[in-house]
Amino acid sequence: MSIVPAPQPDGPLFAEVDMGGDASAPTVRATVVQASTIFYDTPATLDKAERLLAEAAGYGSQLVVFPEAFIGGYPRGSNFGVTIGNRTAKGKEDFRKYHASAIDVPGPEIERLAAMAGKYKVYLVMGVIERDGYTLYCTVVFFDSQGRFLGKHRKIMPTALERIIWGFGDGSTIPVFETPIGKIGAAICWENKMPLLRTAMYAKGIEIYCAPTADSRAVWQASMTHIALEGGCFVLSANQFCRRKDYPPPPEYLFSGTEDELNPDSVVCAGGSVIISPSGAILAGPNYDGEALISADLDMGEIARAKFDFDVVGHYSRPEVLSLIVRDHPAKPVTFTSASEKTEDAHKLL
Repeated sequence: MSIVPAPQPDGPLFAEVDMGGDASAPTVRATVVQASTIFYDTPATLDKAERLLAEAAGYGSQLVVFPEAFIGGYPRGSNFGVTIGNRTAKGKEDFRKYHASAIDVPGPEIERLAAMAGKYKVYLVMGVIERDGYTLYCTVVFFDSQGRFLGKHRKIMPTALERIIWGFGDGSTIPVFETPIGKIGAAICWENKMPLLRTAMYAKGIEIYCAPTADSRAVWQASMTHIALEGGCFVLSANQFCRRKDYPPPPEYLFSGTEDELNPDSVVCAGGSVIISPSGAILAGPNYDGEALISADLDMGEIARAKFDFDVVGHYSRPEVLSLIVRDHPAKPVTFTSASEKTEDAHKLL
């Protein structure tokens, strides 16, 4: 399936702003990718990601954002054979295959993604399923345009049945990276509805707020617009566009409760990827038509203009009344005292 850019108007992308040569307010060209994983085939999905990345770079994009779980796959419709008090043999085998499709962070797939970012000279934000031993995490990984891995964000609250297959991230992976094109961070799908998480990201100065998602409902757009206005930041939401045929056929893979209603061309995720400005203006999308590259030019001066009205952790805050504490250390289930003792002994020898 060919990937095409979203249609662009004949005139300027947003006419109220002169995007000319003001060096104090640079312009960043950003693209959100709306495309489907090749389920259970991580090498083929990486190949597809590179084709999309190359095409986005050909349009002059400096930042490219992929959907939630693009590498590893979003297991839409699957229940992994779970009912309360029971897990089926097929469900356990489904998890084994899903675990095999996940990636280690760091690992060889991270090295390849880093090489892609460096090859095409773009900042890359990619949704992956991260494998840490036998626990999986829904994760976003970040790369700079020099091909360096910057870090990751693990989804801190999986939604509903996601909790049976994904672990919970902690406060140590809520990064906002300061880059030459702006301060970049991400929250995944419904954790974007968590006000305290958003506040933590605003406090870190986020300017380009990436929101990889699996939610294609129209109401999702309201959340994205609200975040842009609340945070005074650009919001880039990337979702997959998937048909039933993008997943393995039955009985290998079943859409629980709806399989009998679907045919190979049935749309099971309609996308809705969008780019929104700090003033709440829609710059590109939402797209519900198919796989696409959805691009916009971000006038970074728009952030200061929006913050003049409302700076949620600045002049519009009341810390003497309302404040937030973020526990941003790694939460480890097991700590070995011998490790700390060795560290103390090493310091004594210095």
